Amino acid sequence: MQTTEKENISNESKVKLKFLDEYIYPLNGNFKNLPIGGLSGIDYDFENDLYYIVSDDPNNPRYYTANIDIKNSKINKPIFTDMFVFDKKAPFYSSTFLDLESILYLNNQIIISSEGNIYGHQKPSIFSSDKKGNFLSEFTVPNIFLQETRNNGSFESLTKSFDKQGIWSANELPLKTDGSEPDFPQTNSPVRFTYYDQNTRQATKEFIYELSALTQPRINGNDMNGVSDILEYKKDHFLVIERAFQNENIVKIFDASITTNSTNSFGTKSLKSEKYIPMKKELVLDFNDIKKFLKQNKIDNIEGITFGKNLPNGNRTIIVISDDNFQQFGPQLNQFILFELIEK
Repeated sequence: MQTTEKENISNESKVKLKFLDEYIYPLNGNFKNLPIGGLSGIDYDFENDLYYIVSDDPNNPRYYTANIDIKNSKINKPIFTDMFVFDKKAPFYSSTFLDLESILYLNNQIIISSEGNIYGHQKPSIFSSDKKGNFLSEFTVPNIFLQETRNNGSFESLTKSFDKQGIWSANELPLKTDGSEPDFPQTNSPVRFTYYDQNTRQATKEFIYELSALTQPRINGNDMNGVSDILEYKKDHFLVIERAFQNENIVKIFDASITTNSTNSFGTKSLKSEKYIPMKKELVLDFNDIKKFLKQNKIDNIEGITFGKNLPNGNRTIIVISDDNFQQFGPQLNQFILFELIEK
């Protein structure tokens, strides 16, 4: 199924994201002798008003806890309160390539996704730990993700199900048996939203989300577009971050929904020859429209999304964060961007 940027997308989303504020965390910040950077996933513990933020540093795989004070629709400086480094000598971690991308706090446990390293024959994984980083259990990932994942295109995204009875994952790029990486002007690039039962750790259902085409012709192999994070904001409705790079970051948030007609692709070995109905997809926000409000008029490498504290009017807030790649590719930002979620 070939899709363009305009196909299968409408501007009739039932939600709106209103920009409120941005905070840029200072570069070269350190916490417990390790640099603060590579912030690739974030989640919020409402009960304790505490944020969990994961860093994708494979040398020192870790996550932080932080306080993010929101007053008068503004972000005060995020305060990092603790850090937990995974022990790479421990049995599970020693045999798992920890390229940590997404983090959840659920039922007093930490749940994390790792992209692995496909070129190095290191499988992607989803696992849980206690709040000190000690391994608890691994989710059973369907074999197709272990066999057909593109390198650096695996489990970039996790979200808690709205009823907190399970989690959803999304692969960043299409599986090799499902479709191509996004191209211009049309593309056939489906990814899979997979649901895992929290108690059994087993995948039970799966739905298809179609990535948008690139917005201009591909110049080199670095041009890409993929899902960098997801957030289920009500049952079967997700905020989906698509992050493209073509000389600059092109970031959009879509409202994707599972309808009664959406095809359950669980167990399907290849989507290339299958007829299917994808999730419904509606544009919520093009970050290019808020550039003028940002301190450096720049959209960086947006990788994480979570709810924040509710506003006085009762509306929920949304926080997105960017991954500065530890400045490996030149100057980048650790952005914290605050939105009001308005349901129409």
